[in-house]
Amino acid sequence: MSVEESESVETTPEVLRLAWWVTAWLRGDVVADLVLDAVIGPDATHTVSGLASLGLGGSEGAADTLMTGLGRLRSTGASSVGVAIPAEGDPVGLGGPRPFNDAALEAGEAVVCDAGIGLVPVRVGAVVEWQAYAAQRRQLPDVGDADRALRLALSESATALAELDVARWRPEVADRLMNLRHRPSLHGAPGVPSRCVDLAARGVQAREIVEVALEDEGAAVSAYEMSRRRDALVDLDRAARRALTAAGSPEVWPPA
Repeated sequence: MSVEESESVETTPEVLRLAWWVTAWLRGDVVADLVLDAVIGPDATHTVSGLASLGLGGSEGAADTLMTGLGRLRSTGASSVGVAIPAEGDPVGLGGPRPFNDAALEAGEAVVCDAGIGLVPVRVGAVVEWQAYAAQRRQLPDVGDADRALRLALSESATALAELDVARWRPEVADRLMNLRHRPSLHGAPGVPSRCVDLAARGVQAREIVEVALEDEGAAVSAYEMSRRRDALVDLDRAARRALTAAGSPEVWPPA
C-alpha cells in the first residue's frame, strides 16, 4: 500500500513514522521516495543536523536534507531504527550517554539507530529538524509484556476514572474510554508486524485519553480526587509510552 492510499498517516507519531519506514528502507523493503513521503507526512519538510560532529560527513553546523542524512546513517552499516518515548523518572528506550538522554527527555521522544546514533526531533511550525547524538545500547520492553501492561492499565484507569465520575468532569474522556475499539488507524511500513501496528495504535489512543483528561486540573472537587485522577493517568501514560517504544523498536519485534 502506498502512502497516498493511507487515510490517516498524520495520526502516526513522527518518531514511529521515521523508525518504521527508515527500517524498511535500510532492509531494502521500500524505495527512498516512499520513505520521504511517509516520514515527512503532513509536515513541510524534515532535516537532519549534527552528523558532521559524529564524523559522518557534511559541514559542521549545517543541516542535511532528510534523505542525505539518512544516507549518512546507512553508510555506518545501520540496519534498523527504533523508538524511545521517555519521561522524567522513566527513561524507557534510552541507554545514554547523558547528552542524548537529556535531549530525548526534553523532547519526550527520540529514535535510536542500531549503529549507535540517536536522533531527537525539534519542531518549528511545520518543519522538523532531527538532531543527531551519539547513542548507546538500550534495554527495551518486550512486546508481549508491553501489550499486557497497556491492557491492564487501560482497564484499571477506566475503573478508577469511573469511580471519580469522569463523565461529569470530562464527558469526552468517558466517551473515549467507552469506545476503546475505535482506535486511531496507523499504517505500518512493510515488515512491521501487524501486532506492533495494533499495539502502537492503542498506545496512541491511551496517550490521547491522558492528554484530554489532564487538560482541566480544576475539574476535580477535592485534592484527593485530583491526586487519584493523576495517579491513574500517570500509570496509563507510562504503559502507553512503553507500548509505543516496544512497537516501534525492531530489536524486540516478534518473528514474522
